[in-house]
Amino acid sequence: MIKNYPTYQVPNINSIQEMLLRSAKEYSDKIALEDLSLTPISRVSFKQLYDYVVRFGKSLFDIGVKERDHVAIISENRVQWSLSYLTSMCFNMVAVPLDKNLNQNEMLNIIHESDAKAIIFSDSFEPLMKDKRDSLLNLKYYINMDSKEDRDNILSMSRMIEKQNPIIDRLPYIDPNAICEIIFTSGSLGRAKGVMLTQKNLAANLMAMTSMIKITPEDKFLSVLPIHHKYECTCGLLCPLYAGSSAHYAQSLKTVVDDLQKVKATILLGVPLLYDKMFKKIYKGIQEDKLKSKIVPPLVSVTNFLQSIGWKGSKKLVFKELHEKFGGSIRLFIAGGAAPDPKVAKGLRELGFNFVQGYGLTETAPIVALNRLFSFKDNAAGLPLPGLEIKINNPNEHGSGEIFVKGASVMLGYYKNQKLSDDAFEDGWFKTGDIGFFDKDGFLHINGRQKNVIISKSGENVYPEEIEDILIRSPFIQECMVYGEKDEKHTEIISVQIVTDAESFIEYSGKNKVQITPELINTMISEAIKEANKELPNYKQVRKFYIRDTEFEKTTTQKIKRYLVKDVKQNSF
Repeated sequence: MIKNYPTYQVPNINSIQEMLLRSAKEYSDKIALEDLSLTPISRVSFKQLYDYVVRFGKSLFDIGVKERDHVAIISENRVQWSLSYLTSMCFNMVAVPLDKNLNQNEMLNIIHESDAKAIIFSDSFEPLMKDKRDSLLNLKYYINMDSKEDRDNILSMSRMIEKQNPIIDRLPYIDPNAICEIIFTSGSLGRAKGVMLTQKNLAANLMAMTSMIKITPEDKFLSVLPIHHKYECTCGLLCPLYAGSSAHYAQSLKTVVDDLQKVKATILLGVPLLYDKMFKKIYKGIQEDKLKSKIVPPLVSVTNFLQSIGWKGSKKLVFKELHEKFGGSIRLFIAGGAAPDPKVAKGLRELGFNFVQGYGLTETAPIVALNRLFSFKDNAAGLPLPGLEIKINNPNEHGSGEIFVKGASVMLGYYKNQKLSDDAFEDGWFKTGDIGFFDKDGFLHINGRQKNVIISKSGENVYPEEIEDILIRSPFIQECMVYGEKDEKHTEIISVQIVTDAESFIEYSGKNKVQITPELINTMISEAIKEANKELPNYKQVRKFYIRDTEFEKTTTQKIKRYLVKDVKQNSF
């Protein structure tokens, strides 16, 4: 029986246009967006943001862009990206966010397949736009975010904004149920698909998400993930704008700690890899300090007790020095994109950092389930969002089956691919392709992707992600990919390709005064796998491993592109 958990009351909206109008009126002079890097528009209040949207939208209409036209956007995380995206929403255009890390051919294909009429880009992409202009026949309007002047038939975004009056009689009518965005999936399993979302999808997800985790106008988000991705766009841009908070764009992943300090950020969205590295660094610092290594464990125990009797601020007070390194204001770390290591979540929480994870897909705008501050399980994806129906289709004897979702935040379908769209739904339910189950408390758990499942020789389903999550807990394994392969008897066995953690081996070498050799690496990885196998039933245990010379090619949310992985030289085990 699924329990009912209380929710927060949030404002009702039907569109992103309605959200921006409401926020501009309610939070007027409060800061909305800020670039920590030097950009032409580096800081805007809610009122300024709305004014810029109106000016830019009017200019787009003036040059010939029409309602329902598709507008591609590509740049680094910055205010101008958000401004471009919000303008398309408010002026009834269709935004096409592009992944800045795509290779040239992938990028050109997506621009072509999306039927974009205009493209807005940063200086980094002007050479490509100029070079390939003749081949991009659908594109009529080229707009540079950084240039101060029009040049070579490329318009300056700044000039377009400057020459317009911010006064407008009315914004275009928005049909909340019409396509407003085509966002191409990361393609971890193959070629990217164009997901069609509506403003109703986005609005529904925003309302449901903020009803589960309270966001206030005092909150400051540090944005570090690629903004074109639905997780960052909805949760890191639209969410703070909806709640009256502010979003601050980090200079880079390398400057996250410095940027947290500068902004005094209260909320950080990240992927598990970011938090893994953060926790390892914290833990390493504690271990290397003789005093801290002795006093931190008992302090954790004491503060656990103090929290249990109601003193919620005890950990922040006791571990004040550590919190100050992260700006002193962090109240919440949120993980998405993949399942974090439960030990990392627990470890950060024991040091006074609230940590929750969620689960979602681009096709669901994106959040499906979310842990809460005081109702969470570190090994679970979370509780279903209010208003979303989730069912486990054809569950097995353990209760696991494919996760089906239905509700207001589920996509219209895939752009120009009716067959793929039809295949994605069954009786109105969206088929996620993920395998999972509900526990007795109503928390959703994810086993893995249906397409990745390995059938063991005993006929059992083995989900690679489950094994990978255990393996990467070893400090000597940076990343890995589990898969099935045939042995000499043509029996399916569990194999894994591994990228070793060079820093951990260097540290081990220094402490133990041993040389790093292929034999040492082989031995340490073998031991790590043996330890992992102790947690797994026989049919899930790793039987063969391979060491890679290079890292896996990954999507922008750090998911391995499995379909690109080739065989590598076998290591003994």
